[in-house]
Amino acid sequence: MSGHSKWHNIKGKKSAADAERGKVFTKITREVTTAVRQSGANPDTNVRLRMALDKAKENNVPSDTVKRAIQKGVGDIPGQIIEEITYEGYGVRGVALLVEVSTDNRNRTGAAIRHLFSRYGGNMGDVGCVNWMFQLKGIAQLEKSPGKEDDLMMVALDHGADDFSENEDGYEVVTPPDALIKVREALKAAGAIITTSDLTMVPNTYVTLSGDEARRMIHLSEALDDHEDVVHVYTNFDISNEELQRITGE
Repeated sequence: MSGHSKWHNIKGKKSAADAERGKVFTKITREVTTAVRQSGANPDTNVRLRMALDKAKENNVPSDTVKRAIQKGVGDIPGQIIEEITYEGYGVRGVALLVEVSTDNRNRTGAAIRHLFSRYGGNMGDVGCVNWMFQLKGIAQLEKSPGKEDDLMMVALDHGADDFSENEDGYEVVTPPDALIKVREALKAAGAIITTSDLTMVPNTYVTLSGDEARRMIHLSEALDDHEDVVHVYTNFDISNEELQRITGE
């Protein structure tokens, strides 16, 4: 079972540019606030908050900004009511899309997301139209460790991981949502270098695109991800490494 489609790799290439524009700060702080409102302010028991705090640290979000986002979540600071909404729809050749947003104005954001779907050749669907195609999973990406792969695999599986596989970036570990932190800490203790870890919606099946179809799908996914209210874009779009390099290098 593969945890990521190539869209995650495309997003990785974009992350530095997003940070320069400052959008990532807004997205992360909103995610922190929403996570606290959903499951409390203790990152030891709130996996989503723990992941959001890790993202904040990785992206150098100021500690005062993170603290304020947590205080908003617990209600210590009055502020606008932020809603979390998931929009569902289709891209090129029926590719599934889940778009998670945090917004203080659902009418404004809904209209904007619908416009982006239409502008880039997609269609926004009804609630539940594609959600069933995904499962919530924990994903950790590890650097390759020659000679230690079998040991790291056993550590991951012994601590609750569902899968351990090798890919072009290193090793990918897939876990149940509530086991991600435990598996990640066990791997760190075993000497693994973890490059990313997060909760993500993993597709049950993938739709592989190439050429103009892949290019259009990338444009749609990027346009959605660039919207300031969008926190996550999940899709079952896939593309070969060679085709991805060709398109992103154009």
